[in-house]
Amino acid sequence: MILVLLRQPTRGHSPWLRLRAELIHPDPRRQRLAIVGVLIAGGLLLGLLVGATGPTIAIALAVALIGAGMVVRSPLWGLLGVIAISTLLPFATLPFKIGFTPSFLDLAIFATFGVWALRYAAAAETRFEASAIGGAVILFLMMAAFTFAMGLQHARPTANNLRQFAEMILSITLFFVVINVVQRHAQLFFLARALMLGGAAAAALGVLFYILPQTATVWVLDRLARLSYPGGFGALRFINDDPEGIMRAIGTSIDPNALGGLIVLAGLFTLPQLFTQGPLFSRRWAAALVGVQVLGLYLTFSRGSMVGFVAGAGVMALLRYRKLLALLLAVGLLFLILPFTQDYVQNMWLGLTGQDRSTQMRFGEYRDALDLISRYPIFGVGFTGAPEIDLYVAVASLYLLMAEQMGLVGLFTFLLLILLFLNTLIRGLRRPQIDPASEGLLLGVLAAMAGLLAAGIFDHYLFNLAYPHMTSLLWILIGAGMVAVHFALQDDPTLSASHPTLTQGTP
Repeated sequence: MILVLLRQPTRGHSPWLRLRAELIHPDPRRQRLAIVGVLIAGGLLLGLLVGATGPTIAIALAVALIGAGMVVRSPLWGLLGVIAISTLLPFATLPFKIGFTPSFLDLAIFATFGVWALRYAAAAETRFEASAIGGAVILFLMMAAFTFAMGLQHARPTANNLRQFAEMILSITLFFVVINVVQRHAQLFFLARALMLGGAAAAALGVLFYILPQTATVWVLDRLARLSYPGGFGALRFINDDPEGIMRAIGTSIDPNALGGLIVLAGLFTLPQLFTQGPLFSRRWAAALVGVQVLGLYLTFSRGSMVGFVAGAGVMALLRYRKLLALLLAVGLLFLILPFTQDYVQNMWLGLTGQDRSTQMRFGEYRDALDLISRYPIFGVGFTGAPEIDLYVAVASLYLLMAEQMGLVGLFTFLLLILLFLNTLIRGLRRPQIDPASEGLLLGVLAAMAGLLAAGIFDHYLFNLAYPHMTSLLWILIGAGMVAVHFALQDDPTLSASHPTLTQGTP
């Protein structure tokens, strides 16, 4: 705004125009004095903001303003903002209410949709792509809306219910933003790099919070409490909720299983960069990104996420990189015999045999979920609550939770959509002349989806209203996969042979 004002023609002697005259004055001494004055004024304003709101909120507001300016430039920057917030500050909210307390993720998603819609309203964009699975995505959205409406007969929605459901719908609809905004290879690679780096940053925060003294971790979380993060030692997580036992990595995802799921998504998406002939990063950087994500996943002690990661890596190895099978076997053997992994091995064994408390609680949830589904099998009970006092809607399984809320019809719709998507990915991978960079991305998306689907047997964060950031990341990944397939199936791929310079042509 200041730059725009400074470029306006001179009229009268307003302070803005006098400032402009000084900043562009031919005398270098007067120019320097004007610049120093502007910097001092800006510093004083920043200091006033920090003094009034605290450093955490001041920094958050500054980042938000910078982000808003970037989003206005292109919806692709909005997608980047959604990824950054989903991986680094997924639960941060504004320190005030506007009828409800909007989260940073809400603002990023709304801004992205707003800019995207304005491009159509201003006729700057006329193309709308639905893709081969777009119809299935729309059908799934319609089923979600229908079952939400049906569930209103059981329980009235709260303002929080309405906000969370709107977040989920908009998060799924990000799929259409991705496939319409990402129109060039450079843009696809830009988005892919953002997902990989965001996942690595989230894992690095998890590792950092784990190795720091607990008092230091709590101090950081207490600073984030101004943004609605849980603070105090109660925010730390331990196996079986025993503070005397083994601590679990949480990062800024707070829930170790949700952090594990985020790492499954981003880590498996990054893993092919170690093997493909067209990596988006150098091998050294790719190894560092994968390494920190694997370490972060290990420290979460999330058994479901670990199973999902191994399953996704196994799918990738069977399809393309057979050497990865030997690496997985070697790592698995070391995992079983190394002294410092024995606690993990024991925890995994207790889970497999159903001997620990958390696994037994999950078995109880599964039984209760099957009871609810048997009573409301077709369209479920919706998203606002259970219709009977002896029932509840909460289970640590993506598929059972979806069947509870949307019924078997909704679950079937989701599984059909995913099967169509996986089939489309495999079609793209079968193309004889596929370029190495696109092949790496397709393999990464396929492996990530396989891992998430396997982990979804044991966890619910992909379809839980409390974790909208995971829903956003999932559908951005699916959108990126469909764009990669589109490029792979083009008759005349336009990818430059010198693709390492991928920032050219990005937003």
